[in-house]
Amino acid sequence: MDEFSLIRRYFAGLTDSASGVRLGIGDDAAILIPPPGHELLMTSDTLVAGRHFPLDTVAHDIGWKALAVNLSDLAAMGAKPLWCLLALTLPSSDEDWLAGFADGLRELSEQHGIALVGGDTTRGPLSITITAVGSAPAGTALRREGAKAGDVVCVTGTLGDAALALSGRAPALQQRLDRPTPRIDAGLALRGIATAAIDLSDGLAGDLGHVLAASGMGAELDAETLPMSEAFALATESAERLTLQAAGGDDYELCVCLPSSRLREARAAVEATGTTLTAIGVISAEPGLRWTRGGLPIDGPQHGYRHFDDGSAAHG
Repeated sequence: MDEFSLIRRYFAGLTDSASGVRLGIGDDAAILIPPPGHELLMTSDTLVAGRHFPLDTVAHDIGWKALAVNLSDLAAMGAKPLWCLLALTLPSSDEDWLAGFADGLRELSEQHGIALVGGDTTRGPLSITITAVGSAPAGTALRREGAKAGDVVCVTGTLGDAALALSGRAPALQQRLDRPTPRIDAGLALRGIATAAIDLSDGLAGDLGHVLAASGMGAELDAETLPMSEAFALATESAERLTLQAAGGDDYELCVCLPSSRLREARAAVEATGTTLTAIGVISAEPGLRWTRGGLPIDGPQHGYRHFDDGSAAHG
């Protein structure tokens, strides 16, 4: 099967003509119509076999996750997903694999009304790059740089499930690793409330560190407040939980900062989207990330997953 037949058979149907697409798959470039009064937000992520997902991951889950990690970036900025482009490098045109991959991509794209409008296919070691485009009313997008001293640090959902699944010790949590839930609705709900936000792809400590650096602030986090699922709690010892939850990565939850006076409002808004919002610490003017437990200082992770560290395992 040549690349043009491959595109027509598996991906042409993922363009929705009613989603602001004047011209989608099949030409040299897409023609898109931005929503009036909105700014466009663009993000791109690459998943490489054996690095960002295990080699035996089923194709459906790879298609899902490749889009999910991009949607998570849009969620962190309070953006509504609109369109995406796919650059797919394949070792061969395996039709069963392509069908599964396209189904996973389609399932998540339909949930969020995002249309595939173009891209590229080529032959080589398996890797997937998706570029996603979203929109937000002009001037409303959430950013990393707005955290202020006294703001509450919060996270959606639970932390550590994907890192534990990656270790192979918690089969019940495998879907948290393979099919993360991008918190699009939560990001939209927090627009106008949060002062800063980021998605948790490489671990709480490292990703929050990006917010602190951009904002010129520090933070104090309470290790006892990090939210965990029941399955995570049952499968782990207390001594290992902080490392998994703060440095493990692949959670794709949101970490947001917001005024303490708006915490109740923010919780209600996020809970209305079907997830939780947990306060885990406070922003301070003193630079650096500090951890406490029971009110006493403790040593805790200062960074998360790093893509160019030697000996790192497969990771998202």
